[in-house]
Amino acid sequence: MGNQKPSIPKGTRDFGPEEMAKRNYIFNTIKEVYALYGFQQIETPAMETLKTLMGKYGEEGDKLLFKVLNSGDYLSKVSDEELAERNCLRLASCLCEKGLRYDLTVPFARYVVMHRDELQLPFKRYQIQPVWRADRPQKGRYREFYQCDADVVGSDSLLNEVELMQIIDTVFQRLGIRVQIKINNRKILTGIAEVIGEADKIVDITVAIDKLDKIGLDNVNEELRNNGLSEEAIEKLQPIISLSGTNDEKLNVIADVLQSSEVGVKGVEETRFILDCLKTCDLKNEMQLDLTLARGLNYYTGAIFEVKALDTPMGSITGGGRYDNLTGIFGMPGLSGVGISFGADRIYDVLNTLDLYPKEAVTTTELLFINFGECETAYCLPLVTKARQAGIRTEMYPDKAKMKKQMSYANAKGIAFVALAGENEMAEGKLTLKNMKTGEQKLVSIDELIREVK
Repeated sequence: MGNQKPSIPKGTRDFGPEEMAKRNYIFNTIKEVYALYGFQQIETPAMETLKTLMGKYGEEGDKLLFKVLNSGDYLSKVSDEELAERNCLRLASCLCEKGLRYDLTVPFARYVVMHRDELQLPFKRYQIQPVWRADRPQKGRYREFYQCDADVVGSDSLLNEVELMQIIDTVFQRLGIRVQIKINNRKILTGIAEVIGEADKIVDITVAIDKLDKIGLDNVNEELRNNGLSEEAIEKLQPIISLSGTNDEKLNVIADVLQSSEVGVKGVEETRFILDCLKTCDLKNEMQLDLTLARGLNYYTGAIFEVKALDTPMGSITGGGRYDNLTGIFGMPGLSGVGISFGADRIYDVLNTLDLYPKEAVTTTELLFINFGECETAYCLPLVTKARQAGIRTEMYPDKAKMKKQMSYANAKGIAFVALAGENEMAEGKLTLKNMKTGEQKLVSIDELIREVK
């Protein structure tokens, strides 16, 4: 080693005390709201068997799995021929039988299949854990990051969607972030593609429509032409491209365009049900029907949602949707679900940018006892205990250091009050309490001190 500086792997981070306090504030807020709605927390191991992970994320995903070498003599099962061939994937399958989880959804599906007999359906679970991806690290993209998911499986009812929108609304209300919750439905998108006869162009269409504000109607139509859409198809799309008005007005236009598509009509009905229910639920943030929303198209089968912060530019800070077949990948078909995922890292950045962390969420110690020496410490220790018993976060400075040093420790940690006891205070059975903000000092009993600090 020598005196080389230690480092951490690319794409990972340390979280210091202040960052942890802020992260915990986010996670605790989300947990409290989940609990209000009857969601229960589970955790799954960091490692899963490669059997569980491989083939679930597509070919790209398989390459981005961190694989864990078998313990012991991991070369024992590999022949010299195989070694000489240097075929990475083949070798990996001989050397590794475990990998780090890539998301929380596949482990959740595995969990549901393994525990199906003891689960009460519908099963409402949430899970807040790190996941690992062997991606090229770049700004805002890490190799280890936290996901914060909630899912309801085993119920087709749209009331689950309604509830998840209320959860999103409540979480951001508590965090003080003004958001817009966007909603769309995969069935509407399928219906549009069906009606214009361009089933494989659905992404091209949503991408083009999304540019309406930036480039104007003529250019959107030009882009659709360049994507190979027929004039007839583009004609049919016009009312959909220039959708405006309230959610209800938009739905009426869409319903009109999609009346010949069974799946499209169903998508409109589902969306209308969700939005109508939410009108009675006292939401504080706006719900907006947005046809350009097309996340997870090979995954979601019903409603899709996304959340944008209104007061600072940032990508989606929460997203999710309804899927048909969570556990089918493990041979247990027919279990549909709906889920959301909060983007903790992005929410962290938004709260930082808008300076929305409440003081008490990030403060640590409230009261510091100054150390004047053995005799004074002996006098203070039971008082320190009393302060802690009263719920005050209290420290006793451990060393008999210069007063200036102890005071600058208090300032550096942002400690609001300092308690001092020298000969005079001890003789009177009292303490001097100094307010570090105002600088004022007063002589108090321990009970007065507790009242003052609280």
